Amino acid sequence: MPIEHGRREAKFTIEGTSIEVFNEVERGKISHVVFDFDGTISLIRDGWQNVMVPMMVELLMETPRHGPEEELTRTVMDYVDKLTGKQTIYQMMRLQEEIEKRGGEAKDPLEYKQMYNDRLLPIVNETIKGLENGTVERERLLTLGSLDFLRLLHDRDLTLYLASGTDIEFVTHEAEVLDVAKYFSGGIFGALKEYKLFLKEKVINDILRRFDLRGSSLLIVGDGYVEIMNAKEVGAIALGIYSKENNIFEMNANKRLKLIEAGADILAYDFSDAETLVGYLFPD
Repeated sequence: MPIEHGRREAKFTIEGTSIEVFNEVERGKISHVVFDFDGTISLIRDGWQNVMVPMMVELLMETPRHGPEEELTRTVMDYVDKLTGKQTIYQMMRLQEEIEKRGGEAKDPLEYKQMYNDRLLPIVNETIKGLENGTVERERLLTLGSLDFLRLLHDRDLTLYLASGTDIEFVTHEAEVLDVAKYFSGGIFGALKEYKLFLKEKVINDILRRFDLRGSSLLIVGDGYVEIMNAKEVGAIALGIYSKENNIFEMNANKRLKLIEAGADILAYDFSDAETLVGYLFPD
């Protein structure tokens, strides 16, 4: 049975905010909240596409039947965009397929993932170094208002979880340097080398089963279609965040539309209206 993704147009926008309500939800029942990390809370990896896309195009250009570089760039942008929100390994598995399709001898996807990390991590580490030595302000590396939103939910004694497609050791460290790890009393989850052992939907289903929750007791917050679809599959409330990403390819420029199509119940550009958003979710 197909998932009902609701209306394409908002029922209403909360006056003076970017908060749009697309589907009626049962409010005031939320006790657990699952957050995505990169792009939803953290901006430490903002612009990661500037590393991944050129690397993949470079590798595809080495294949016997590679075709025009511009065409390869469009192909890579398309599948990287569609797989955003899943673990990085899935993008590398697709790269493997594209290399083989063009007559190339592909490596194991884990090798491509390591190659990507080798290129991205020096940039990430430089950002973290700036944060730690005070040359970069923490607020610049957090989605606007996200800290307020976390505090407000924490003050209501909700159990918060972090679930990211980025490797668990990086997610944990980056959450700590941003000083947000303390809010996730339910746990921090991320990609594992044995990638099949971690799925966002598995984290969600485990929470529902462990606490015997109804869907309306669970809020899923993210900027990717993957977590929004995961939310709708279990009847949870889906809050989509569509703030602009900083990448040279203008990828995810249509993020808002993608989140609507995935079935988001509520959309906001960022968390700058955190108090109003929490007030809507909990009409005391």
